[in-house]
Amino acid sequence: MLDKKRIRLMTRTAIYEKKHAEEDIKISTYYKKDYASLNTWITLIWITVGYVLAAGLFLLCTADSVMEGLTIVKLILLAAIALGFYLVLLIVYGIGAGNFYRKKHGRAKHRVKRYYRELSRLEKMYKKEKDRS
Repeated sequence: MLDKKRIRLMTRTAIYEKKHAEEDIKISTYYKKDYASLNTWITLIWITVGYVLAAGLFLLCTADSVMEGLTIVKLILLAAIALGFYLVLLIVYGIGAGNFYRKKHGRAKHRVKRYYRELSRLEKMYKKEKDRS
């Protein structure tokens, strides 16, 4: 005889396994702080690469107008503005990425716990059925 609760539980676990299980289990193997720190550093590295590429492209496109009337004071001011913008960008993205990855880890950990709890419930249902037969 078919048990509706068991079928629903099996369906829910199968859907989770198909959509989220692999990534969630990989994420939940890390401590929250380690996962957030690692991914924040990766984000900051990519922000740096992107900023350098964007700044290089900007300088390449506007080289004529920038070089026109360039003095040491203007060069230092331009470098200070570029560095200041970079630092602000790095701080904002660092804080945002840290919060994002901490929340992502928390959600993944919660889903994995629920998944294991549902698997243990499913195992108990099978044991009950086996004992009855």
